[in-house]
Amino acid sequence: MAKTAVKPSKKKGMKGTSRTSLALISMMVPGIIYLIINNYIPMAGLVVAFKQFDYAKGIWGSGWAGFGNFTYLFKTRDAFNIVRNTLLYNIVFIILGNILAITVAIMLNFLKGQMNKKVYQTLILIPYLISMVVVSYIVYGFLSMDSGFVNKLITAFGGTAVSWYTQAKYWPVILTIVHLWSGFGYSSIVYYATVIGIDSSLYEAASIDGANVWKQIWHITLPGLRITIITLVLMAMGRMFYSDFGLFYQVPMRSGLLSSATDTIDVFVYKALTQLNDVGRSSAAGLLQSVLGFIMVLSANLIVSKVDSDSALF
Repeated sequence: MAKTAVKPSKKKGMKGTSRTSLALISMMVPGIIYLIINNYIPMAGLVVAFKQFDYAKGIWGSGWAGFGNFTYLFKTRDAFNIVRNTLLYNIVFIILGNILAITVAIMLNFLKGQMNKKVYQTLILIPYLISMVVVSYIVYGFLSMDSGFVNKLITAFGGTAVSWYTQAKYWPVILTIVHLWSGFGYSSIVYYATVIGIDSSLYEAASIDGANVWKQIWHITLPGLRITIITLVLMAMGRMFYSDFGLFYQVPMRSGLLSSATDTIDVFVYKALTQLNDVGRSSAAGLLQSVLGFIMVLSANLIVSKVDSDSALF
């Protein structure tokens, strides 16, 4: 008699699948709980932006201010200056930061030896991990009037020492250099992770066809980075109305003489909060920054979808 083939039990297969799903869900639970506690529950506090907050009465007992808290940013005499600084710095940071990060990522890809790549990746990431307070003192060590390295170098060549912390005209360049130095390492590693994922056979085929290094970068590497570039730029545009508080407040050593070049929305709100102790206005500024950033992301993504629908995030 022929033996009947034993069919695999569907129940066993379903049981295995359910166990896998349960394991994946259990891994998601801590992250979901964190998001709910850290990101969603605090959103109830946005009501403070529409109230004349009184500590004695609490959030719900304080009187309503409507949109009055939102108007103070635009009524102040510094409104144009702080909005201009915030936007222009972010535009420069996005453009120069991505160019520098892409360049470094491509250079890392052409390095020989895995050990060299790991060493350079570690070195360029270190500035990103340093606190901005520490960075501010490093910058002060370079720019101090009496003992700064830059002024000593200038005087050694017969020049006159510059009082960097009293002249605002130098600080757009200084802040840009500090931002690029401290932030390009992280972005370059993100780009590098994309570069090493590009099929190496494309480079081999291009080399056989006579394409030099520059042509390989232009026709293979940069197109391969397109989606990553668009994603990072869109994410950066979502924070166009935010600024690195440590960079603009700590690095200039809180010098009031530099406020025309260093005051951004975040710095202005912090100063207003510490001087006026008005929680409602600071909450309104944060909500306004988030809404405007969201609009910027939607607008940028819409433009990308019109040019190349496959490259849009949504």
